[in-house]
Amino acid sequence: MKISIITATYNSGATLRDTMESVLAQDFDDFEHIIVDGCSKDDTLDIVRELEPRYNGRLKWVSEPDNGIYDAMNKGIMMATGDVVGLLNSDDFYSASDILSTVDREIREFDAVYGDVHYVDPKDTATPVRLYSSAAFRRWKMRLGFMPAHPSFYCRRTVYTRYGLFDPGFKVAADFEQLLRLIYVNRIFTRYIRKDFVTMRTGGASSSGLQSHRRIISDHLRAYRKNGVSSNILLESLRYAYRIGELIKFRLSSIKLR
Repeated sequence: MKISIITATYNSGATLRDTMESVLAQDFDDFEHIIVDGCSKDDTLDIVRELEPRYNGRLKWVSEPDNGIYDAMNKGIMMATGDVVGLLNSDDFYSASDILSTVDREIREFDAVYGDVHYVDPKDTATPVRLYSSAAFRRWKMRLGFMPAHPSFYCRRTVYTRYGLFDPGFKVAADFEQLLRLIYVNRIFTRYIRKDFVTMRTGGASSSGLQSHRRIISDHLRAYRKNGVSSNILLESLRYAYRIGELIKFRLSSIKLR
């Protein structure tokens, strides 16, 4: 089963090497890595060209103007030829060498699978600062703003063909709107895998600042309206209480391990 990995880049020279090396380190060979670059002005493309020979024909890349990260991801999905599609951001990297082989093994009877991710400080990628576990996710919780850890989400390409790609009109939370459409509205058949898929540096487009969180809530409410799902800002606020509790639990467990 062929897996397509989509990475959108723009001036990603500081982190892209880690991303690509983690793909090359996978113990699964039947993949293609698609890099969609938005005309980077740093050394991003130099890194792509340097590492390209090691892919043995399994790397595709394009560099052209786009309308933001979700537009770039859509381009990548449309370029994909794999049976399954996953996204790996240009400042993230796989947490282990058996991620793709795990996806290949576990997705056989499902439309999509997902797992866990963890966040690290950009200056210390060896030390976790927060775990985003998808273990507690349930379909009904999407009305509260919950979703599986999107960087761990691997989906059959036919699902995107049937139900659509990202809506670029959602500048921060197009991933939530898409998963709401796939999982809650169209009820695709999913499975949770208890595994840490991706290491994410803090400070991404949807994880930094109060203003960003306000935009996320606004996008979530618009996603509900677009898809005819009943929810409100009060239900959305419950998610933040849960995440605070999750962070406290993680910090306490980290202290005990020291």
